Order: sequence, then structure tokens, then C-alpha cells
Amino acid sequence: MTFFRAVQTVVTVAVVMATLFTIWTPASLFSNSLAEKMQVVLNPDQPPVQNWPTATPRPQPNIGLVAGHWGNDSGAVCPDDLTEAEVNLKIATLVQQILTQEGYQVDLLKEFDHKLLEYQAQVLVSIHNDSCDYVNDEATGFKVTAAKSSAYPEKASRLTACLVERYQTATGLTYHYNSITTDMTEYHAFDEINTSTTAAIIETGFLNLDRQILTEKTDLVAKGVADGILCYLRNEALSPTATPVAP
Repeated sequence: MTFFRAVQTVVTVAVVMATLFTIWTPASLFSNSLAEKMQVVLNPDQPPVQNWPTATPRPQPNIGLVAGHWGNDSGAVCPDDLTEAEVNLKIATLVQQILTQEGYQVDLLKEFDHKLLEYQAQVLVSIHNDSCDYVNDEATGFKVTAAKSSAYPEKASRLTACLVERYQTATGLTYHYNSITTDMTEYHAFDEINTSTTAAIIETGFLNLDRQILTEKTDLVAKGVADGILCYLRNEALSPTATPVAP
């Protein structure tokens, strides 16, 4: 019996070695496939371990924010030397922080930033404010208009609607759609960016009658702008009674 057991052992070893030589090719010598094949040979009843590739997270769409007049001029100047440019930059910086916390990549751009040439993003919003001069008691509120040069005008209209509704909800300010100027509708950046980029410009208030909310509740102003951008990117529902958008 000892002899036959010895012969059986030799045959078993020979079979294993022959199988190993079969699967031990140069291509598999330094790969995981050799280990997997050996596991099947030595443990036929145990399924091989699968090395699945790690999923690559999809990046969030990028957003561009222009801080109006930043890096170029002061914009409107108040009697106490408060400038539109500094108010715009503070708001834009807070908007950037909010959107970054939401997981988006946000570019903070100067008024005539060289990056604006053929700039591509899901959204570009330029932040400005109106004059420090007292005009009348009606000179309070905000304005929004989109880039008419967009390759997708329906997207531009939706971005405008989102900004209007969300900003008005956050701040309680009035939307002055009937006093939008050509400086806004023909805003220079609209002609510089790539036509696939959906863009809009917002004047978040008047530096005279709206000064308190713009300078003392800047976080609320920034939230309104950020909420409008998120409304567009997330395709959130808009109220059926939303304020009309200027054509």
C-alpha cells in the first residue's frame, strides 16, 4: 500500500506542476492573473477574488464668477469712498465659498480677466451693483439679464429666471426688469466667452437705498446669488407665479 500511495503522490504532484507550467506564461508572470489561476487549481471549490477597478468620481461642473470692476476700476464711488468694486468682490467671494462647499469648482474672475476669452463653464455670472447717488424712492432693488449670444437661449432664460426668483426670495428686494440698461444686455464678457457657456449679469442692489443689506447682510445677498446658480445647475422647479423675466 505504501508503494501505491507513493505513486499516487507522484502523479498528483506531476499534474499540479504540469498545470502550473501551462498557466505560467511570461505575460502572466508578474500579473494578478497567475495568482488567480493558482487559486483555482489549488482551491477549485473557492471562487477567485475579483479585483474590480476603483470607480472614478465624476467632477462637478465648473462655475465662473466675475467680481464687477475688480482689477480694472472702482465702479461707482460713494461719498464716504465706499466703492462698488469692493462690494462686488466681497459678494462674489462669499458666493464662491458657498458653491465650493457644495462641491463645485468655482473660478473667481476679474472684470477683464484674460481667462474670459473663450471661457467655458456650465455657468458664468457677473456681479455688479448700481449707483450710490440718490435718484428717487424707487431706486432700490436688483436687475438680472442673460447673454443673448448664448448658443442655447432657453438655458440663458432659465438661468435668469432662477437668479430672479431665488435672489428675490433670499433678500426680499424688488426685481427691476423694466430698467435694465444696454450696459447689462451688451455686457462685454458676453461676447468674449465661449457661446456654449450660459451667462448672466446681476446688479444685486443700489448702493444708496440698499446699502445696508449689501454691506451689513452680505451673506444673505451672496446666498441669493448662489441659490439662483444652484437652481439652474440642479434643474430645480420654479414657482408658476415667478416674477416675469425681461425679454
